[in-house]
Amino acid sequence: MFNEWQLRTCYQSDRTAFTLNLMNKRTALKYLTGAVAASSLCLISSCSPKDIAFSSIDVTGAEYAKQFELSDHNGQLRHLTDFAGKVVVMFFGYTQCPDVCPTSMTELAEVKRLLGKDGERLQAIFVTVDPARDTAEVLKAYMTAFDPTFLALVPTPEQLNTITKEYKIYYKKVEGNTPTSYTMDHSAGSYVYDTQGKLRLFTRYGSGAPPLAKDIQQLLKQAS
Repeated sequence: MFNEWQLRTCYQSDRTAFTLNLMNKRTALKYLTGAVAASSLCLISSCSPKDIAFSSIDVTGAEYAKQFELSDHNGQLRHLTDFAGKVVVMFFGYTQCPDVCPTSMTELAEVKRLLGKDGERLQAIFVTVDPARDTAEVLKAYMTAFDPTFLALVPTPEQLNTITKEYKIYYKKVEGNTPTSYTMDHSAGSYVYDTQGKLRLFTRYGSGAPPLAKDIQQLLKQAS
């Protein structure tokens, strides 16, 4: 039989053991919670892959330049989704442009060459801002001069007004000495879409072929 002192001692010992056990559980839970939080933080920050650095301007998530519906120089109606699986580089210009347009298209042809076998996964698109003079036949010959896989899109004047607003492209007719000798001021950069048709980059005019080729390689690597 236990006397009163023994009973009190046993009770206090049991209570102490229970308290210690409870504290141990709480401590363990605290450390476990902390470990889970640290693990989650690790996954979304320092332990995740480093963000890819592009030479071009990263515009991922932009709420413009998302889609189009225009005829190409072969008369086929085109949408951005037609080029799923490819990186699309989209440029606005006109065939009688004296410098910016031919330079940009020449650089794109060089980008394709630099990509090697991945060049087949690049689609260059040229949207004319001068549909009055840039007929489908003129544009087809112009594209072929740089690369036969390059496509030109031929908007009507109404479509041109719509797409340039959607794509935030500036263009303006500058009158010349004769009615047909005018020039066109226009934005000179290019939009770059990933293989899922999402706008990812904006590359400035004159940035050069090697940096753009490297950016495209990174987009292709993300898709693989």
